[in-house]
Amino acid sequence: MAIQKPSIPKGTRDFGPQEMAERNYIFDTIRSVFRTFGYRQIETPALENLSTLLGKYGDEGDKLLFRILNSGDAFSGVGINEYRIEGDTYNSRALSLKVSEKGLRYDLTVPFARFVVQHQNDISFPFKRFQIQPVWRADRPQKGRYREFYQCDVDVIGSRSQVNELELVQIVDRVFSLLDVRVLIKINNRKVLTGFAEICGFPDKVVDITVAIDKLDKIGLEKVKEEMLGRGLTEEAVSVIEPILSLSGTTSEKIALMRSLMNGGSVSGIVSETGLKGLDELEELFALIDAAGVSQSVEIDLSLARGLNYYTGAIFEVKALDYPIGSICGGGRYDNLTGIFGLPDVSGVGISFGADRIYDVLKGLGKFPEDLSSATRLLFAVMDRDALIYVLPVAKALRERGVSCEVYPDVSKLKKQFEYADRKGIPFLSINGSDEISAGMVNIKNLSTGAQKAIPKDDVEGILSFIL
Repeated sequence: MAIQKPSIPKGTRDFGPQEMAERNYIFDTIRSVFRTFGYRQIETPALENLSTLLGKYGDEGDKLLFRILNSGDAFSGVGINEYRIEGDTYNSRALSLKVSEKGLRYDLTVPFARFVVQHQNDISFPFKRFQIQPVWRADRPQKGRYREFYQCDVDVIGSRSQVNELELVQIVDRVFSLLDVRVLIKINNRKVLTGFAEICGFPDKVVDITVAIDKLDKIGLEKVKEEMLGRGLTEEAVSVIEPILSLSGTTSEKIALMRSLMNGGSVSGIVSETGLKGLDELEELFALIDAAGVSQSVEIDLSLARGLNYYTGAIFEVKALDYPIGSICGGGRYDNLTGIFGLPDVSGVGISFGADRIYDVLKGLGKFPEDLSSATRLLFAVMDRDALIYVLPVAKALRERGVSCEVYPDVSKLKKQFEYADRKGIPFLSINGSDEISAGMVNIKNLSTGAQKAIPKDDVEGILSFIL
């Protein structure tokens, strides 16, 4: 058999010990902040029924779902010709539903909604949960975009209060302050986007307008205008939306100008009650943010769309100010996501931290703490079997106190053991021979400073004070 070159699928990655230490630093920081706001952790399966996932993310999202073939011969008994459209063209969507009943989750929000409905009798509302798990999207891999990546979601469901939106902003503020990263928190409201569609005379084109606007940062204003025209809007309708996308000024100035436009002040003269409601919500939320005090930058961005169709109110996006990458956090309010699963009129709001992009930001800015390089604090060198037997109880006592330490597994030259400690970034090395054994001492060396100290074998506190 030919030797196969090892590889992994595009858009996925292996993580070594150093990378895992850095990733866990991110997860632990985020998890600790979630808990301080009263959120509790759950997990859901990597696999969901396709019926749970399809139709929740729009047509573009559905195309990015990884489908899993049914067990066994998935195509057995399937009449392929039934799905032929013409020539060699097939209705692949219909065919995939026939041979695939399950798919990998696209995000954590839809599975959360399914969880809430399925377990509604076991939870108390408002229900505050967080979830840190991988998701999968059949996207084109590129910098900062992967096919398998982790999300860190925090949601509260069963309350319409905008205090919940405020808490999400505060959580973002706290997380990135702890990670020492400057960010910009952008906020808009999907009701305002619905107002766009109404005042330009195309209320049935809300999704088309949202999908186009959501690409503004990627393709620019001219391309967004072209896309809206391609989606059936007229030149006149686009001319109503265009100036809104480039509004400047303070939050209050933007809201005041938009209120005028939504109240019949646009070229069309159409009044949008939905848009006005969205502006009321934005005004209330920013008043709460001002009262609470947030250290990171927060702004209203009326071009912010967030492409997912289930958002109905406030929407959020977070970008790093000092590192060029896409959004590293995003979310919003959804008023009836659980209704799809049989529990109507339950409003929720949540936000998702893109752990992989946050990792890239911290790496690029050099923000990871230096002491993450090794979990091991102390290495016991082994010169002979007597030294091995001697240090085993000491290592046990230190581990019981929560200190990570290693005993070198082989009798080997001291140089090799020094090199091992150096490669792993272990800061302390204990070298013990017949003299130390006879005296009941352990000799410990600080490999950074060269300082050495002989400490009684049973003096665990003394050892701890030297190595910590």
